[in-house]
Amino acid sequence: MGIEKAIFQRTELLIGKTRMERLSEKRVIIFGIGGVGSWCAESLIRSGIKYLTIVDSDRVCVTNINRQLMATTKTVGKVKTEVLKERLLEINPKAEITALQKIYSPETYESFELDSYDFIIDGIDSLANKVHLIQTATKTNATFFSSMGAALKIDPTRIKVAEFWKVMGCPLGSALRKRLKKLGVPSKKFMCVYSDELLENQGENASCGTEKCLCPKAQNGPGDPDLVNHEWCSMKAQVNGTSSYMPAMFGMTIAGLVMQAIYKEE
Repeated sequence: MGIEKAIFQRTELLIGKTRMERLSEKRVIIFGIGGVGSWCAESLIRSGIKYLTIVDSDRVCVTNINRQLMATTKTVGKVKTEVLKERLLEINPKAEITALQKIYSPETYESFELDSYDFIIDGIDSLANKVHLIQTATKTNATFFSSMGAALKIDPTRIKVAEFWKVMGCPLGSALRKRLKKLGVPSKKFMCVYSDELLENQGENASCGTEKCLCPKAQNGPGDPDLVNHEWCSMKAQVNGTSSYMPAMFGMTIAGLVMQAIYKEE
């Protein structure tokens, strides 16, 4: 038995050979590999997805360690997509992982060729770029899933899945609906992972306070200097507290939605 066959023996036992083969043929792209996207990516690779594109412009910050899969004290300062790709290939060396250190935006979206994917997953933080991705992805034939905000939450029993217009009690979902009503509603319905729990920050914001971290000033590196020299902390209107497990559970839930969609295919 080959290594790839052995890795997915238990998954194939659950879903059967035909669905296992179907899984390995699907093309998936994840925008944003932070607390939600990184865990979603690993769950998909461990499930048998072979063709995966991961998109994120950021580098690992020490403040990512509490919740992002590839963030450790040894990876601070490294490009997130490259660190995650390395880990995913350790899980399945035969997976074809495309790591793009890029920002999804109205200026860059065409370069991603969204029509070439079977599944598009949204783990973007930026409200404007998230709105644009929703509008663009829902025009394709791909199945689209979106994560709402996973910060300010600690109760995993309140995680829910609902169609976008039925997401209730989520400030991010509300903000997205307001914008999309003005700019134009999505071309088709799509499912979201969210929670109606909303706590308040109890602590005080503080800088990461380490010379190794690229916040607040990134170091020069390969690729587009506009991408490797940026930092996100100062660009956020507010930094919210986040638990270790809630973003991960959001990401794994989206991976589960992908698996369910493939399982139900005729």
